Amino acid sequence: MSGIWGNKIKISIFGESHGKAVGIVLDGLKPGIEIDLGYIREQMKRRAPGNTSLSTARKENDEFHILSGCFRGRSTGTPLCAVILNGDVNSEDYEEISNMPRPGHADFTGRVKYKGFNDYRGGGHFSGRLTAPLVFAGSLCRKVLEERGIVIGSHVKSIGRVEDKYSFDAVSTDKNTLEKLSKDIFPVLDKGCGEKMKDSILRARKEGDSLGGVVETMVLNLPAGVGNPFFNSVESTLSQLLFSIPAVKGVEFGEGFNIAAMKGSEANDEYYMSENHEIKTYTNNNGGILGGITNGMPLIFKTAVKPTPSIAKAQRTVNIESGEDAILRIKGRHDPCIVPRAVPVIEAAAAIGILNLM
Repeated sequence: MSGIWGNKIKISIFGESHGKAVGIVLDGLKPGIEIDLGYIREQMKRRAPGNTSLSTARKENDEFHILSGCFRGRSTGTPLCAVILNGDVNSEDYEEISNMPRPGHADFTGRVKYKGFNDYRGGGHFSGRLTAPLVFAGSLCRKVLEERGIVIGSHVKSIGRVEDKYSFDAVSTDKNTLEKLSKDIFPVLDKGCGEKMKDSILRARKEGDSLGGVVETMVLNLPAGVGNPFFNSVESTLSQLLFSIPAVKGVEFGEGFNIAAMKGSEANDEYYMSENHEIKTYTNNNGGILGGITNGMPLIFKTAVKPTPSIAKAQRTVNIESGEDAILRIKGRHDPCIVPRAVPVIEAAAAIGILNLM
């Protein structure tokens, strides 16, 4: 089934954007893991809508309710189920366009796949609303990884054509940098570039348009030897989860597509013995992965997020019921750019994938 993923850690996601609730079931968590409610809420708040002028006006506090798998603050080892109630919905905005698929959305493909029985309100099961339970699950996995010294952090690398001045240092970024970024609602390495990004988002909103962008993520202190060739490699595992996030259209590890333009002498990461007698590499063009297995260097990847498809500008579509071309004008509340809110979702997906491989 499409809503179930994982081997050691299995997750099953459910719900629709304008239904009663969205939720997730985690199976495979070891018994005795501390369920830090404050930590989970902190991560959920980073993703929640309506917190800044850069996001949708829809207000959801994303308060979760754990129904099973937790007793006296710790995991029981049985399936852990959590639900997040939907509250601030305006379903009437979608009734008049129910027969007109929105460009860039899964309205048409969902209608074909589910023979017209899909819940189209707010995107239904295809909505970014389903990333809320994903962040819940990722928070649990992330906390387990942090207790093992593994740290995940990201920054917004670009919004539209505005780029962050800096990228992560592929060999020597420290955990304090990542932890600081994780506390920022709009994490960037250069604050000046961040302000330019915010201005471009507000400008796009004023024009009735939207913007996409790129998120760069780093995972520190992963030991060498994590991952399995061929189909459970680090890249294939993380990519499957990352591409399950609505609006993600590209993923690259290390130098990614740039490595194709290098010579072998430039692309190869040469080894040396560190002062602590650990095998390290001078460069990290391969993003900390060789043969689908971690090599002990920082794991680095970038995720491309497309512009929010719901825009105020008139767009061409079809009326499926009448069989005629039509002009669509979307109403409702939508993010002019979902990239900042996608950051904790990307990190959650990484945490789930990594814990599943360990």
